[in-house]
Amino acid sequence: SNCKRMNPTLTTLDAVIFGIYILGVLLVGFYASRKGRRTKRDYFLAGDKLPWWMIGGSILAANISTHQIVGVMGVAYSRGFVAVVIEWGAVLIGFNALLWIFLPFYLRNGFYTMPEFLQKRFGGAARTTYSLLVLLTYIFVEIGAVLFLGAISLHGLLGISMMTSILTIAIFTGIYTIAGGLRAVVWTEMLQICVLVLGMVTLSFATINAAGGISALMKTSKDWEIFLPASDPDFPWTQYLGGILCISIFYCATNQFIVQRTLAARNEWHARIGVIFAQYLKFLIPILIIAPALVAPKLFPNLEKPDLLFVNLVEHLLPSGLVGLIMAALVSAVMSHLSGAINSSTTILTMDVYLPYIRKHATETQSVRFGRRAGMAIIILGILSSVLLMYNSDKPVFLYMLNAYGLFTPGIATMFLMGIFWKRTTHAGALAAGILTIPMSFVMEFLFPQMPFLNRTGIVFWSCMALCIVVSLLTKPKPEAELKELIWNKESLSLLPGQREQQRGLRNPFIWWAIITVIVLYFYIRYA
Repeated sequence: SNCKRMNPTLTTLDAVIFGIYILGVLLVGFYASRKGRRTKRDYFLAGDKLPWWMIGGSILAANISTHQIVGVMGVAYSRGFVAVVIEWGAVLIGFNALLWIFLPFYLRNGFYTMPEFLQKRFGGAARTTYSLLVLLTYIFVEIGAVLFLGAISLHGLLGISMMTSILTIAIFTGIYTIAGGLRAVVWTEMLQICVLVLGMVTLSFATINAAGGISALMKTSKDWEIFLPASDPDFPWTQYLGGILCISIFYCATNQFIVQRTLAARNEWHARIGVIFAQYLKFLIPILIIAPALVAPKLFPNLEKPDLLFVNLVEHLLPSGLVGLIMAALVSAVMSHLSGAINSSTTILTMDVYLPYIRKHATETQSVRFGRRAGMAIIILGILSSVLLMYNSDKPVFLYMLNAYGLFTPGIATMFLMGIFWKRTTHAGALAAGILTIPMSFVMEFLFPQMPFLNRTGIVFWSCMALCIVVSLLTKPKPEAELKELIWNKESLSLLPGQREQQRGLRNPFIWWAIITVIVLYFYIRYA
């Protein structure tokens, strides 16, 4: 590979720090998995016992992956402050859709998975469509590609062979994820997010220090821009009209991988505050990631590949011992992402494939046993797909695979939004959007190859919405009686009457939500 190898002068201290981290994760994972009982609720939803700080922390740990850190840093180096919008879109759009629209329905109906919502609102075919689309993406993108891209970073930093790191990371993560279910996943993610933040703070501190302190960072703020012209190939302002809208709503509000953590909350108050805590983290962590990149041009003016910025910073600016910490942070970003994806895939396979189609009357123990076996199968498929990527990484077909989210997000976002807001939406309408989203995306790609990806996605999204409306009007709706509790109303904005006691005074989620929303909007307006 042409990426510059790090001088492998990893000191003993680095190795020790890294070793302690790996041991710590395994210990925490096994400790958490011993606590569980063998019920479905316990294995897949941590026995509904998660407090708000664990929910928020684990949403972010699952969300961040190594290629995202390296990639966002590279974009910030080459394009500047606008890199932050990829992340902040979630604070303004995705998490708000979850918080004020979808979360109450998921919790009040006691769902395990997102497809269950579709089953209850539309029917079996909608459920199966979502399950298949999402499982393929998780195995290919969230497990295969994340392993592959994580291995690239480790190879670039330490010269470890890619095969070794793919297998080691997958097997280590697999062991505690399969043994302990969601509880082990969330406990280990708490440790991983702390290591990650510690690593990023260290790197930011070292870089900003070397570039001349905080004043150097503030100097770059005169060039900060968030809204770029519509013709910009990567960040046209028009992306907010559809592309970012549907991807953000899908990713944060209807994505098993992120939402599963909120379904495991102690109660609705914890779930809501947990999502708001995730908004604060989603605001702060990207700043930690892009701050070093904004001052880096001063230190490394002409990098050929912006993605190599991370390697350069680690190599030139960190004292020994801290390199071990950054390694641990990189590996923990891969592990936490992976464990979340494995756990969500097994949940969908068990709840949406095994129980409805294979064994309708399976006992709790049988279901958990199936979940564990499914987990093993998923890890093997994930490893295979990352090896495939490794040997074919130069073929464009894999770029399509990695863009898979953009291909079907419009359809899924449509199914959920139309399903929850419009009682006239029918099963046929939802299916039309869900199934035709992929061919429509390919047609757009073929007809308008020059158009920015997010603009194309936006157009497909609005076409899916229109298609869903037309087909729904032509088909017979579900009787009103069956839609009780499934259509959005003002009740969703607040806790149920019996639980209102919990949100007195400063415990009111709305206050904390308003603060973070105002802060983010300030940035958007100030640097528009």
